Amino acid sequence: MITPKWSAPGQDAAHSDVSENCDPPILSLRLQPHRSLTKGNFRLLLMIFSGASFFTSLPFIMLGAWPVAGFMGLDVAAFYFAFRANFRAARAYEDVLLTPFELRFAKVSAKGARAEWRFNPAWVRLDREEHEEFGTQRLAFVSRGRSVEVGPFLGPAEKAKLAVSLSRALAEARRGPRFS
Repeated sequence: MITPKWSAPGQDAAHSDVSENCDPPILSLRLQPHRSLTKGNFRLLLMIFSGASFFTSLPFIMLGAWPVAGFMGLDVAAFYFAFRANFRAARAYEDVLLTPFELRFAKVSAKGARAEWRFNPAWVRLDREEHEEFGTQRLAFVSRGRSVEVGPFLGPAEKAKLAVSLSRALAEARRGPRFS
């Protein structure tokens, strides 16, 4: 199950300009893909997998079929590189910052490339694609013909929960700033 991770403003460089801005944030969150395997647990899993591969290949080596051990070593290498790519992809995240005057949405790739969109909350709408059987399939901010997908890595239940939060926050932003 994939769940979003929420963070407070000011924890990252993406939110550092919030303190300079006089608009208080209505909603500030960071979405990250969920990874259930920690690096420590991965090391343990890799050691178990390597040990099982080694002990499984021993009888083949003793019988003279030593190329089997090489192929089992390739399996271990493929296992390692697949998980390494998975951990690298987990560095990607999305930031959403909503104030009464601006909606700022940023996508940061696993390599650190940042793409940022700014919308006027009065003119942006949240587009939600629902599937009868599977739930919320897609969320996107739409404004002036531009569309940006939000949280493509989230599951349908998490997208539905995020859609409710974003809809409430956008409705509050459209009411305008509170001066009292």
